[in-house]
Amino acid sequence: MMQCRHCGSAGFIPFLDLGEAPPSNSYLDAADLARPEKRYPLVIRTCTECWLTQTKDFADREEFFSGDYAYFSSFSKTWLEHAKAYVGAMRDRFGLGPESLVAEVAANDGYLLQYVCELGIPCYGIEPTRSTAAAARARGVEIVEEFFGSELGSRLAREGRQADLIAANNVLAHVPDINDFVRGFAKLLKPAGVATFEFPHLYEMVRGNQFDTAYHEHYSYLSLIAVARILRANDLMVFDVETTPHHGGSLRVFACRSDHAAHHVMPAVRAMLEIEHEAGMNAEPFYAGFQASAEAARDGFRAFLADARKAGLKVAAYGAAAKGNTLLNFAGTEADEIAFVVDRNPAKQGRYMPGSRIPIVGEDRLLSDQPDRVVILPWNIETEIRSQLAYISDWGGQFVTAIPQLRIRS
Repeated sequence: MMQCRHCGSAGFIPFLDLGEAPPSNSYLDAADLARPEKRYPLVIRTCTECWLTQTKDFADREEFFSGDYAYFSSFSKTWLEHAKAYVGAMRDRFGLGPESLVAEVAANDGYLLQYVCELGIPCYGIEPTRSTAAAARARGVEIVEEFFGSELGSRLAREGRQADLIAANNVLAHVPDINDFVRGFAKLLKPAGVATFEFPHLYEMVRGNQFDTAYHEHYSYLSLIAVARILRANDLMVFDVETTPHHGGSLRVFACRSDHAAHHVMPAVRAMLEIEHEAGMNAEPFYAGFQASAEAARDGFRAFLADARKAGLKVAAYGAAAKGNTLLNFAGTEADEIAFVVDRNPAKQGRYMPGSRIPIVGEDRLLSDQPDRVVILPWNIETEIRSQLAYISDWGGQFVTAIPQLRIRS
């Protein structure tokens, strides 16, 4: 029986069922094409006790976050700018300097901590995937190469490594034991320290039909209603919240240790909770229609591919992103429908998309093959990609996005 990973309740309502799919970041090598792929059901439900929306788990985290994990944050210029702005804002707001200590959980390839280093603020990252940890060290960032939780937080605290600021961008949704994970922050923070958690907002996911942000690595889909409760149960207190446009619309939640409550609760917390309550995020109807919206977008994408084939158009895609794999697998897309996927990350080039088995190539293939349509899979950075690839208009190429519904434009 499925139990809520936060409160233990067995009461759930359906939210989204995307069928079976391989892990979205499990890219294939040529030798893998002769073997069957592991596929797991991608089923998401909402707990009616604490309103945490979550996957039904079928595999361990090591299956999704392996040593050759291929997601590197630094390949998005937009995301790097966001990280640099965050570091400057946190320095100014909380008076960080040479006597402070900053930690980042899920430091990835050092995309954020490089800017902390530039300011001369001592820091270290925590990152369990070998591939990205190595990239961070190459930038001069110290990395603790382990999965984070209460045990590691306690150990680092005993070693005198408690932090004034802990950043946690796009990781709260990625942990199977969310209670143990959050307790680690309470252990690792200094008494007046601050932890920030940034994550895609479930409110925006539903409002924007962003069903492709669902994949096995995302164990949880988060609202402030649920996050405030989880943090409160694990010795942290939410004292502020901000919105950001990234990943389709995210929340940045500020928290401190509840045993010190060193920071006053800002009006933004009540305001965001009111928005969520008014939207009905603490009631079943909010979650009821999402499946139909996802299926409508899927069917629109299928129709586009069928029409393109009939018209003899060559279709390619840009961005071998996890969200793209969700879309392609839910739509049942095959390699004869999309010629290739372009990605700037060398770790993905020469490999194949999981499930659809579409080859991943460098940007030079766009120029040599001149496809008629380019599907932007990471729609969250569409503006950046359209600017980067504006030259496809030279041969009459057009861009395609499938979320929230199909759109074709020059």
